[in-house]
Amino acid sequence: MRILAVDDDPFILELLKEIIGHIGDHTLETAESGPEALAMMREANRFDCVLLDFQMPVMNGVEVCRALRTLDGYDQTPVVMLTAMSEKRYIDAAFLAGATDYINKPFEISDLRVRLGVIGSLVDARRDNGMTFSATPSGHRTSTENAPLALHKPFEIRDIDGVVDVVALENYVSKLSRSRLFGSSVFAISIRRIEQLFMQVTPFDFQCMIVDVAEALSDTLGERNFIAAYAGSGSFVCVVEGAKIYNYPEFTDSLNLAIQRLEMHSSDGTRLRLRVSTGQASRIMWQSGTTALDLLSHAVNSAEQEAVRAEKQLDDFWYAGATA
Repeated sequence: MRILAVDDDPFILELLKEIIGHIGDHTLETAESGPEALAMMREANRFDCVLLDFQMPVMNGVEVCRALRTLDGYDQTPVVMLTAMSEKRYIDAAFLAGATDYINKPFEISDLRVRLGVIGSLVDARRDNGMTFSATPSGHRTSTENAPLALHKPFEIRDIDGVVDVVALENYVSKLSRSRLFGSSVFAISIRRIEQLFMQVTPFDFQCMIVDVAEALSDTLGERNFIAAYAGSGSFVCVVEGAKIYNYPEFTDSLNLAIQRLEMHSSDGTRLRLRVSTGQASRIMWQSGTTALDLLSHAVNSAEQEAVRAEKQLDDFWYAGATA
């Protein structure tokens, strides 16, 4: 990979040159400030990955991350925060600005090697799939690929407050767990009868529908400190600060009301009527043998089971009314 490291400490940049030169087939270039880095990224040659320090003069790492996301060709480039800042507010700010991963200094060489290996695989997959971003009628963006859209496969949603891609969310939860920052909870919401909706509309209409649900979710969570991502199959995973949302049934009703107010339609004018269900919440805790992916999968499974249960209950209600 062609990597750009941005840090105002020349010693760190020299250290990274030495380390990265020995851990893989990578080329490293460096910048000592945010403006210098952005100028380099505007040139014709593209970087595959950006390593960013948090605290820098003129522009901090979060400001640089936000700025580079607006540059042509950098809307999907992996950004790794490589910083001494370890408080949760810095971690939150980085991921909400578009960071893909977060590594604290001093870092282990073996850990950096593993993380860059994962990033390299992500870069290759996105390149092979021809991933790009398309604007939706609501003014937000969604990722599209050359391959046909599959119901189970996640896709990225951009320009909605609190919504990140699922890779970043997994890294975020992993970071909170490793850092023993146990003040947050994970839960998921799932769209009911998602298979029928998927078959009912075109692939792009389906993505626009999911983007609209993401907007409603962001609006409903409102001022809560949260990060959410689309996990595929009509489900969103959410991480909220605090033990839990006080009243999940009330939250679900509010979310469904926000969705109805959007008055979603397919491109042929057909009204899309959908409702969501909310699964059980789990506290982020470190447990031996348990990964962030396990925690996210548990949340999604709980929401999907609740969606099935709610629809069955509704079907039973209508059946009982019809035969009474």
